Amino acid sequence: MFDYATFKLIWWLLIGVLLVGFAIMDGHDMGVGTLLPFVGRNDLERRVVINTVGPHWDGNQVWFITGGGAIFAAWPLVYATAFSGFYWAMMAVLWALFFRPVGFDYRSKIHNATWRSTWDWGLFVGGAVPPLIFGVAFGNLLQGVPFQFDDYMVSTYTGTFWQLLNPFALLAGAVSSAMITMHGGAYLAHRSEGAIQARAIRGAVGAALIMVLAFVAAGFWIQNIAGYRITSPIDPAGLSNPMSKSVVREAGAWMANYGRQPLLWLLPALGVTAALLSAGLLLARRTLTGFVASSLALVGVIGTAGVSMFPFIMPSSTVPAASLTVWDAVSSHLTLGIMFWVTMIFMPLIVIYTSWAYRVMRGKVTVAQIQANEHNAY
Repeated sequence: MFDYATFKLIWWLLIGVLLVGFAIMDGHDMGVGTLLPFVGRNDLERRVVINTVGPHWDGNQVWFITGGGAIFAAWPLVYATAFSGFYWAMMAVLWALFFRPVGFDYRSKIHNATWRSTWDWGLFVGGAVPPLIFGVAFGNLLQGVPFQFDDYMVSTYTGTFWQLLNPFALLAGAVSSAMITMHGGAYLAHRSEGAIQARAIRGAVGAALIMVLAFVAAGFWIQNIAGYRITSPIDPAGLSNPMSKSVVREAGAWMANYGRQPLLWLLPALGVTAALLSAGLLLARRTLTGFVASSLALVGVIGTAGVSMFPFIMPSSTVPAASLTVWDAVSSHLTLGIMFWVTMIFMPLIVIYTSWAYRVMRGKVTVAQIQANEHNAY
């Protein structure tokens, strides 16, 4: 059995894996939804687009639910504080996600152009809004979130919803939105053909270029943002107590880990080069490898955010010492241990089942298939 300090690191990595899994699996569904009104020029073409993700989108939601559950169980203080501070932002995500199940299930039930167009835009909202808000949330984490704890360790958020919409956070939102759109375009290009595929490729390539430009701009910007640094001794095996440390804010602190471990530069390099590679492969009609490259770009971008902040998870701009870190915002040793073995059993099962489902339903979705299965297709 691993010791407490090792479990803390393992769960930081596992939650990172779950976030990457969510971005890759549910992300391409959302990216396809974002592109839906633009790559489908008529009802049949839009049904083709919807049916590329229709059989899988609800299964891919498992990554989202599992990620949220893992944060709740492994980092309870982070979960409680984040949902207090980002309450309206998280509600906006949920409201947007409501459009997805009803949009997929009801969109083609009625042969009415207005009805179907309305649900097409609903699916667009369900695909475009969550990645944007998640990116804005990460942008605010990098700047620090205005919260503090009282004597009973109850968190109080002292900011407003509108303060979350600051310039750097919106830039981070642009990175996230473009990244997911690129990924969805790569998937759609692999599952479609003809005019739909051509439009999906154009959308994916355009989104990849925007993502790279915004990601690089954020990288330069963050060097001048006041990051966080722990100045007191750290006991990795100590009990969870966020108030037992000293923290200072200083410009360039988020770049410190790259100075200590230069190999970490491979993560932002992966984010940029994989996105550009995906664009090139899609233009060459090598859609499967383009989708793989797009997935690697997601790993690079999300990994960059994680290692830049490590060991911080949720810094506090109000009381820096109250910032939540990998070492002091976690559950008990026993809880982390039980969760670890549950994850080791069920995560491979999810991966195996998902792989089987995609293999069974592989291949192109065409207009002819939709016409031949008018009452069965989405």
